Amino acid sequence: MIETATINDVESLNRLINSAYRGESSKKGWTTEEHLLGGIRTKEEDLATTILKPDTTILKYTENQEIIGCVMLVKKTDKLYLGMLTVSPDLQGGGIGKKLLKAADNFAKENDYSKIGMTVISVRTELIDWYKRHGYVDTGEKEPFPMNDPNFGLPKQHLEFIVMEKHI
Repeated sequence: MIETATINDVESLNRLINSAYRGESSKKGWTTEEHLLGGIRTKEEDLATTILKPDTTILKYTENQEIIGCVMLVKKTDKLYLGMLTVSPDLQGGGIGKKLLKAADNFAKENDYSKIGMTVISVRTELIDWYKRHGYVDTGEKEPFPMNDPNFGLPKQHLEFIVMEKHI
């Protein structure tokens, strides 16, 4: 089931997101950033702040009362921004990510957005290819990675983002 996350979901979301992106548990899945970034992916305080923002929605994917996937959607002026797409490392490859992308498309339509944008670390070619298979295109734009901000993780090499978009 996919529904909007609430402040009561912060602890579970934090555990899920960090397990999918960093540390040993993340190596079970293909979305790990462990080889690129040290530190944690997010903190409970940051997630709580994010959930309470009026322009931000986190959708959660739940099975058997356990959150096993999520995606953050931020309303911008000209497009919906998609970030933090997360699936439990043990369950990646089973279609949950695709369902969350579809839910994001529906959310965009319901909120009168014709475009969804995101940033992806440029060296994450397997992830970029996955998004391309789901209708996203590389815009050619690049954005710097915050190299000295531990809230994004501690880079192990020079990183930058590419900007991707999908027209709905």
